[in-house]
Amino acid sequence: MSEISLSRILAYWADRDPDAPMLTFEGATLSRSELEARSNRLARAYQENGVKAGDFVTIALPNGMEFIEATFAVWKLGAVPQPVSYRLPDLERSQIIELANVSLVAGAPAGAHAGTVCLPADFVPGPDLSDAPLPEVTADNWKAMTSGGSTGRPKLIVSKDPAAIDPLEVKLGIGPEKVMLVPGPLYHNGPFLTGMTALLKGHHLIITARFDAAQALELIDHHKVQVLYLVPTMMQRMWGLPEAQRAGYDVSSLELVWHMAAPCPAWLKEAFIDWFGGEVLMELYGGTEAQGFTVLSGTEWLSHRGSVGKIQEGFQIKIIDDDGNTLPAGEVGEVFLLPDEGQGSSYYYIGDKAKSTADGWESLGDMGYLDDEGYLFLTDRRSDMILSGGANIYPAEVEAVIDLYPGVRSSAVIGLPDEDMGNLVHAIVDAPNQELDADTLLVHLNEHLVRYKVPRTIEFVAEPLRDDAGKVRRRALRDERISQG
Repeated sequence: MSEISLSRILAYWADRDPDAPMLTFEGATLSRSELEARSNRLARAYQENGVKAGDFVTIALPNGMEFIEATFAVWKLGAVPQPVSYRLPDLERSQIIELANVSLVAGAPAGAHAGTVCLPADFVPGPDLSDAPLPEVTADNWKAMTSGGSTGRPKLIVSKDPAAIDPLEVKLGIGPEKVMLVPGPLYHNGPFLTGMTALLKGHHLIITARFDAAQALELIDHHKVQVLYLVPTMMQRMWGLPEAQRAGYDVSSLELVWHMAAPCPAWLKEAFIDWFGGEVLMELYGGTEAQGFTVLSGTEWLSHRGSVGKIQEGFQIKIIDDDGNTLPAGEVGEVFLLPDEGQGSSYYYIGDKAKSTADGWESLGDMGYLDDEGYLFLTDRRSDMILSGGANIYPAEVEAVIDLYPGVRSSAVIGLPDEDMGNLVHAIVDAPNQELDADTLLVHLNEHLVRYKVPRTIEFVAEPLRDDAGKVRRRALRDERISQG
C-alpha cells in the first residue's frame, strides 16, 4: 500500500483494532485507541506552547509511556522529534538546544533554558483539550538524533526520510502486527529506530525503564515476544545468569532478534546462535547517518566467523588505504560507505561535517576488510571513540570537561576492555602542581556529563600527555595500560 503520514499512523492502526494492546511499560498497557487519544491531546498542548510544522522538539524524557506519547505528539504537528538523554546536565542540553533551535523541550523544568518553552517530565495536558484527530501534516524529517562529536561538542544527525511509512511493508525484517521488546534507552538511535518502527508497523511494543537480564527473559516468556532488540552488553548479562534460571524461560516465540551498536565477542555470538537459532539472530552494522548497512544472520556467521555481514541493497561499500586507493579483498583499510542515491541523500549534520572522499564516500571511522564474497570484517576503529555498553563516547568531549577543573594541565580519556560493557571509560589526568582528589573531580564531571560518559576510573600522572602540537596518543596510552594488566 502507499505510505501514510506518521501524523495519521496511530489512527490507521486504531481503526483496524482499537482495543489491541500497543504499548506496555512496567506492567501497564495502552491500547491503540488510548495511545492515539493521549498523543492527540498532548499534541494540542504542544501546539498551544508554540510548536508548529518543521520545528525541532527536544524530548528529554526517560523510557516510559510519556516518551512515546511525546514522540507521536511531535509527529502529529509535522515537527521533528529530537531525543536526548534525560540525565543530560543543563549545560550539555543547552548546547543541543542551541544547535537545533528547538521550539520546546519536553522533560526539562520550567525556565531551565531561557527563551525556550520547557515542560517538566510530569506535565499533563489540560482535560479541556480535545483528543480528536488533528489535521494531517508530514514533517520533512522523521527524526534528529544526537551524537557526540570528535571536536568534543555534540552534533545532530537529521534523517532525510520524511515522516511517512508504508505500515504493511517489511522493514529491518520487521513485518506488521507482532510483539516486540526493546529494553534499551530510547534516546539512542538503535532502540529508537527499532522501537518506533515496531509501533509504526502496528506492533505491541514492550519497553523497560532499564535493562535487567532476568526481567527481559520474563517479558519474552510472558508476552510471547516475537521481535527483540539487543546490544552485546545485554547479551552478556543474559548469558551471565545462572544456567538453571536462564533455561527456565521460554524463548521459543522469538522470530527475529537484532543485535547492533557494538562488536559481539565470538563466544557470545555462538552461544546465542545455539540458544535462539541461527536464522533468528541477526546482526546489523551501520551508523545513525544511514549511509549504508551490512547485515548477516547467525547461520551466515557460522560460515564467515567474525564478519558483520554484506552491504545491503541500495548502498555500496569499499575499503580505502591512507593514500585513497581502493583495496582488494583481504587487505585492511578504512571502511567507506555510499548510498546509491549519493552522498547526503540519507541525512545531514547540524554541528559537524562528514569525513568523506572527494567523490562523496563517507567513513564511520572503522578499519576492516572484505572477503572474496563481499562479507565485511572489522579489525579496529580509526577514531578514538569508545564503545561502552552500546553507547558511543567521544574522548574529546570528556577531556574538555576534565580540563576545566582547576589544577589540571591536560588529560587523556581511553577505553579499557571490560567483559560486561565492552569498554570502560578511564581518565588519565595530568595535574603536576596540585594534588587532586578523584572524588571531588567526579563531582565536577557529574555536573557536566551524562552518567555513562563519566570515567569509571581515574589515574593521576605528573607528565604531559600531549605534545607541542596538542596531540595525544590515546592508542599508545591504552596499549600500555592493557599490557600492565
